[in-house]
Amino acid sequence: MKITEQQFLEKINQHKGILYKVSRMYFDKLEDQQDLFQEIIFQLWKSLNSFKGDSEFTSWMYRVALNTAIVFFKKEKRKPDKYASIKIEPTACEGYNNEKDQQLAHFYKAVKQLNKIEKALILQYIEGFTGKEIAINLGLTEANVRVKVNRTKIKLQDIIKKQGYEF
Repeated sequence: MKITEQQFLEKINQHKGILYKVSRMYFDKLEDQQDLFQEIIFQLWKSLNSFKGDSEFTSWMYRVALNTAIVFFKKEKRKPDKYASIKIEPTACEGYNNEKDQQLAHFYKAVKQLNKIEKALILQYIEGFTGKEIAINLGLTEANVRVKVNRTKIKLQDIIKKQGYEF
């Protein structure tokens, strides 16, 4: 399937929320998230010829984004933390919901403790992918996806409770 540069940019813009979520699942620091976001876009562009149209563009985008994130994460873990001494406090603004932000912080902190398959599963699950789509994207059976999603949800709940957050 041939996609023009303009179509590619439109699809990336339309589905950039996927890229932000993947970036946030793998990194805490905004700078790292932004670096990963850019790397994912680069890898999507570089591998655009591999998109045959057999699946949804977003499914292919997830596969590339997750694979890129895993490789990028491994590289970044080996580097020293250049931002360790910098503390940035979020600023209050209109529409800011501190409670929701805290819930998301607990969720993402918990997700970071999952293995790479569990992260990919839960991300696609919360995005509303079907069991069949997740199975295709991750090379698992549908039954295995159902079992792993249930176990991962329980694991996430346990991690979040251990963090001291009550539902």
